[in-house]
Amino acid sequence: MTSRYNTKVSTGHLLALFTILIWGTTFVSTKVLLIDFTPVEILFFRFLIGYLVLVLIYPRSLRTSSFREECLFIGAGICGVTLYFLIENIALLYTTASNVGVIVSIAPFFTAVLAHFFLDGEKLTRRFLIGFGIALSGILLIALNGNLVLQLNPVGDLLAFIAPAVWAIYSVLMRKIGQLGFHTIGATRKVFFYGLIFMLPALFLFEFHWELGRFTRMTNLSNLLYLGLGASALCFVTWNRAVNLLGAMQTSVYIYLVPVITVVSSALVLREQITWVIVIGASLTLFGSYISERKAHKLNNKNTNPLRG
Repeated sequence: MTSRYNTKVSTGHLLALFTILIWGTTFVSTKVLLIDFTPVEILFFRFLIGYLVLVLIYPRSLRTSSFREECLFIGAGICGVTLYFLIENIALLYTTASNVGVIVSIAPFFTAVLAHFFLDGEKLTRRFLIGFGIALSGILLIALNGNLVLQLNPVGDLLAFIAPAVWAIYSVLMRKIGQLGFHTIGATRKVFFYGLIFMLPALFLFEFHWELGRFTRMTNLSNLLYLGLGASALCFVTWNRAVNLLGAMQTSVYIYLVPVITVVSSALVLREQITWVIVIGASLTLFGSYISERKAHKLNNKNTNPLRG
């Protein structure tokens, strides 16, 4: 039993790490695509590709046993697909990829708060709040740097701050869905379906075009395929499985790696400047997040059923 539990935990950590390594670079791909595509266009085409791939991989229908279970998928689709990525993509219009990557790394705080109230065995601690205060000071440093060098717009910072709160709701909902025993690929496909459905009104509210000439450019096509096949179809499956194996709070710790991956990839691909203020701010964010999660991680392990999920 212990061996089986250890294997599940190790698998969960590997899946979470793999996912974050890819997600940490998605800000760069999105930033490149924003030259020829609007935020809602990137969002729609990305998840349409992801959904079609998941249908091919897992064509069987997934039926829920009650309206309450169906509502979990509806909520996950709205929060984890429609709202989170629309907010994030719009934020990238006003701020740099590096700073969005750092700011969304506070998602574990929002996840921990919701998990404390809505999930068993995942409790919020005073140490967690102290660590978050340290992380928040790092975020403020990064925002201050942006104002000093005139690179950021407060609108972008605010949107980037809202996005992880929405993602926290998605994480809690996926933990609940995972406890119902559905196939991970089938569950992810169903979430994508509702995400696309609720995305349709945004196609009329925001600028959206079907201009196919943009897809003939290799840069656009490769980045869309990277977001659709890798960051969406593959990574949502691996992340949802990790949440199922580790829990929402424990899995969210890997989001702390996003700023590091994003800042490095942005510097290499987009030639975005890394200043000493960004380095200090990112370090404080990572350190504070680590401190806040550490005790919660131990508590979560202590209360986790090895046969669960």
